[in-house]
Amino acid sequence: MIDPLDIFGALGDATRLRILALLRRMELSIGELAQVLGQSQPRVSRHVKILCDAGVAERRKEGSWVFVALGRPAVVEPIAVLLDAWADGQADHWAVADAARLAAVRADRASSAAAWFESHAGEWDAIRSLHVADSEVESAMQQVLGAAPLGTLIDIGTGTGRMLELFGRQAQTALGIDRSSEMLRLARAKLAGASNTDLRQADLYALPMADGAADVAIIHHVLHFAQQPGAAIVEAARVLGPGGRLLIADFASHDREDLRTKDAHVRLGFADEQVAGWADAAGLRMARVETLGGGELTVKLWLARKGAAALHEVKAA
Repeated sequence: MIDPLDIFGALGDATRLRILALLRRMELSIGELAQVLGQSQPRVSRHVKILCDAGVAERRKEGSWVFVALGRPAVVEPIAVLLDAWADGQADHWAVADAARLAAVRADRASSAAAWFESHAGEWDAIRSLHVADSEVESAMQQVLGAAPLGTLIDIGTGTGRMLELFGRQAQTALGIDRSSEMLRLARAKLAGASNTDLRQADLYALPMADGAADVAIIHHVLHFAQQPGAAIVEAARVLGPGGRLLIADFASHDREDLRTKDAHVRLGFADEQVAGWADAAGLRMARVETLGGGELTVKLWLARKGAAALHEVKAA
């Protein structure tokens, strides 16, 4: 049950309104909220607890970090409509300052990740193989996508081009995008001679493809590096046509905190409910889930379809 008294009570504070405005932009950790707001983490945590108790926000613990996101749409969307209706079109000084500091936080995240990728590009495939059995994952991905032609394929965060190497021959045309010029240099060397394949430097939040232009999108071991996984899935869904498929391969939730600093992971894996929620918000329906255990980290495959009813096909290996 939604109690309006709890909701309006939670929003009756300037700091909590600022937190809500920030969460409408992106999911943030407690530490990042404290950095943007210029307040201590304990104080921010208290404000977040009040918002969460009212259903306006949700917390999720990942290792030593706590991420905060907006609450259920049924609670948050009416609030957003009211706040937008009451706005006079001019942001107050707190909103302007918060937006500037949030941009700095996002820039710090992106800069750190970009530097790590550039410095490790040459050993990327070897680094990734330390955490997952690539052959097993690739075999499972081939089974999920099948042997039929894939039409137009986009590999989001292509890295050294391994997914294009694996699936490009099934595609009529294939596009790989990555932010790292060094990664793309290696991918071009690997894919030399693949006439149906193109590589572009681009951001996963702004894909260089028209709405509905792709039949299949792949996000392979990229989502745990994303600042906004939900936004990345929304953008992938945008370029898919009706019935198009999005295949995500990534880690299940884990507690390997060292991967944040050692391997620049932003997120410590994902739960099925998280991915399904993001997919649903993007207009996709989960069609298949597979679990590939046996290693130090468990790998998940999530297949979602655009505009298709859920098949509820769940497999484990």
